[in-house]
Amino acid sequence: MKGDLALREPQILAQWQQLGLYEQIRAARAGSPKFVLHDGPPYANGNIHYGHILNKILKDLVVKSKTMAGFDTEFVPGWDTHGLPIELAVERELGAKRRDMTLAQVRTACRDYALRFVEVQRSEFVRLGILGQWATPYLTLDASYESAIVRALAAFARGGYLYRGHKPVYWCARDATALAEAEIEYKDKASPSIYVRFPLVPAAQGGIDPAALHPGLAGQALALPIWTTTPWTIPSNLAIAMHRDVEYVAIASKVAGERLLVARDLAAAFATAVGLDAPEATWLTIDQAKLSLLEGARYQHPFVAPRADNEFRVWFADYVTTEQGTGLVHTAPGHGPDDYKTGMAHGLPPLSPIDARGRYTEEFAEFKGVSIDEANPKLVEKLHASGHLLNAPGESIRHSFPHCWRCKGPIMFRATPQWFVSIDHNDLRQVALREIDATTWVPPWGRNRIYAMIENRPDWVLSRQRLWGTPIPAFYCTSCNAEHAEAATMEHVAGIFDAKGADAWWTLPVSELLPAGTKCANCAAPGSGFERENDIVDVWFESGVSWLAMQQKQPGYEQIDLYLEGSDQHRGWFHSSLLASVGVRGKAPYKQVITHGFVLDDHGNPYSKSAIEKAKQEGKKVSYIAPDDVIKKSGAELFRLWVASTEFRNDIPYSQALLDGLTDWYRKFRNSARFALGNLAGFDPSVHTRADGQVYAVDRYLLARVDELVARVAAAYEKYEFHVAHRAIADFVTVDFSALYSDVVKDRMYSDAVTSAARISAQVVIYEALRAVITLYAPVLAFTTEDIWGYLPKRAGDPASVHLARMPSPSAQAAPTELFADFAVLLAWRETVNKELEAFRATKRKSIDAAVTIAAPAGDLAVLRKHHAELADLFIVSSVALSEGAAAVTVAAHAGLRCERCWKWFDSLATSPNDVCQRCAAALQP
Repeated sequence: MKGDLALREPQILAQWQQLGLYEQIRAARAGSPKFVLHDGPPYANGNIHYGHILNKILKDLVVKSKTMAGFDTEFVPGWDTHGLPIELAVERELGAKRRDMTLAQVRTACRDYALRFVEVQRSEFVRLGILGQWATPYLTLDASYESAIVRALAAFARGGYLYRGHKPVYWCARDATALAEAEIEYKDKASPSIYVRFPLVPAAQGGIDPAALHPGLAGQALALPIWTTTPWTIPSNLAIAMHRDVEYVAIASKVAGERLLVARDLAAAFATAVGLDAPEATWLTIDQAKLSLLEGARYQHPFVAPRADNEFRVWFADYVTTEQGTGLVHTAPGHGPDDYKTGMAHGLPPLSPIDARGRYTEEFAEFKGVSIDEANPKLVEKLHASGHLLNAPGESIRHSFPHCWRCKGPIMFRATPQWFVSIDHNDLRQVALREIDATTWVPPWGRNRIYAMIENRPDWVLSRQRLWGTPIPAFYCTSCNAEHAEAATMEHVAGIFDAKGADAWWTLPVSELLPAGTKCANCAAPGSGFERENDIVDVWFESGVSWLAMQQKQPGYEQIDLYLEGSDQHRGWFHSSLLASVGVRGKAPYKQVITHGFVLDDHGNPYSKSAIEKAKQEGKKVSYIAPDDVIKKSGAELFRLWVASTEFRNDIPYSQALLDGLTDWYRKFRNSARFALGNLAGFDPSVHTRADGQVYAVDRYLLARVDELVARVAAAYEKYEFHVAHRAIADFVTVDFSALYSDVVKDRMYSDAVTSAARISAQVVIYEALRAVITLYAPVLAFTTEDIWGYLPKRAGDPASVHLARMPSPSAQAAPTELFADFAVLLAWRETVNKELEAFRATKRKSIDAAVTIAAPAGDLAVLRKHHAELADLFIVSSVALSEGAAAVTVAAHAGLRCERCWKWFDSLATSPNDVCQRCAAALQP
């Protein structure tokens, strides 16, 4: 009854292994229409969690349902095996030994670490009953995969998308590397909030006369106040930006003889924030026509002297808004994308006196070696002491701020030389947007989400300042420092990686990495005058070319039917795969993209070990059961049932209570299957077919319901609505098969002669129903249906495993509408009779002891009379009398004789033997 899943499932897995089930499935479907689901690679770092379980089981549901529907559907699992988390974990494991190791040795340690967890996760996925090409998955550390990465980079170089630039990028000081858009998470953070005044240079010193802006400013000084939450960027300020279409006013300052220029829409809030007594009546409005006089105007930095003539000037920019602040924007071209654009427009360098660990360099000698976090309060105090700080020191604001997805710490913008993909070169962005519209997105809002991301994203920063990954195959001339990033050279490197893997980049001399005769295009220096690039490529680019790696690995991946991942992958794998594929071959890698939600507990919180630990620290009462503990106790089948029973396109609830509810259903299903198998002893489906299952109307009705179930489930699988398929099967088993048919035919199965047409008819129906249910349910209950299949009587040619079988096809015959209409009436009366029988059973009598009289209106009476011979069995009573009249049911004890074999009551019994009915007497004949 319980199934002993924790014990039985490993035995079934061993049978599958011995049978070579996956290989047999592929062989059986060879030549059939192909369907390709491409596995997004999980990260090989730690045991699997509930998100992994959800994702991989969903994919297995797709693969198994497609395979059993007749498609040639392979499943090649993959793993993301490069990247910073593995590198940092290895560095922690190595400790002091790391200092004495070569780069190649460190990479070997990283490879060993990744492969160790590939093996851990592989065994955990297999334990879930997921069939696939587990012996030969794709790994981003494979030589063939690394060469595919380099070939993709070569395609980008050939298309002119690849360039090296010095501009601000997201930077994690803790991990000392650049980050891409997909590696950013936004969380609330408390930051300093400061208003700083930058005085305009007086006319006498080469500046402008404030009186030229407004007569009321005659004889007064004018200062430009800015607002920022990053005081550490003030040393990098090179300009202030305004908007030429914003209305500005000059308001009173705390400094005698000075006014502050601010946007009118922000003036009142600004005055309040800095404690100014500046009623609107005292504001001086700058004429819009005169605002242009400020373009190029000089101002004084609080503590930095200008290094060039174009520094510390006012410029106009469209990104300036009046949403918050002052309407004047502090511009540090080395620390922000908009700042950089302004700097580029006016010849300003991307100044960034910050090193990789977020500490000031010699370029700001006063704070050399001080981290930006340490510098913030010191700079605020410095501005306060010099009179440039307008508000009180120590004020802060809580706001949404970008954080690193790995270390979870806040990040910064930092200008560094990096390799980029130009998103607008050769219409890359526009082609990607077109391909989004050519793709089917489920749920539909996925289209809008990724469309907005692609529409607004900056150039893709590809380079990472780390070791464990695939190198960017570029070189630098030792004579002139020019970059050499040619497609032909990259193709040459890809050939080396095919044979030796990416480690060759660090172990071979540069002369072997370059094609013979390579010269610098800038100064014509020979190949010996080159140095190799030290940066590796973004791991999102690596995983984004998985479709290309799979094309090289095996056929059928030219156009992938389906990507299925969590909704966070709109900014991750879906995003990088799209751009990589468009850049390499001009089209999306997928036809359809489906997303699933996140696993939440019964309070709506993320259900993960880390989230639970955080909740505990916050004093919340929460519990977490590791997946392995659940499997050891209850098996993996309930996980499969949990995934299939949920609407996965939303966030997915998980709790022990939910699992307990599924356990109850599982027991009902298993009990129904046991009943069916117990009544199929001696039944041969090759001899008795559906044509033999037509003796009674209830038999024909259930076969019609089987056909209806097959059609509903096939349609649900086609739409990937697994919860709909599960619900349809559960309803059929619970209502049609168990509560109705099994109840009705028990007497026939136990009392009719073994070879009677009536009993065989019931066996045919039971067999057809059970076979349909387990083949339809096999993608979900992979272990239990296999167990049942082992005991199910077989037709000639049936395979050894249910997973090699085909699901039944929807019937081509028209639905028996008259039969369904009749049973709508019959089952309604059955429910009415059952209610009346409750009082009868309360007198310690069974329903079979009853004689029922029904009065029915003419319409219902016609149906009842049509099926009169079956009514007693349908209602589980001994007799039913019918009459016309207002609807009424009367129940009484049968006044006749009881058959001692079937316990039914009759007006008379057989003559020999004389204690049984005629049917039982016939069944007892030798």
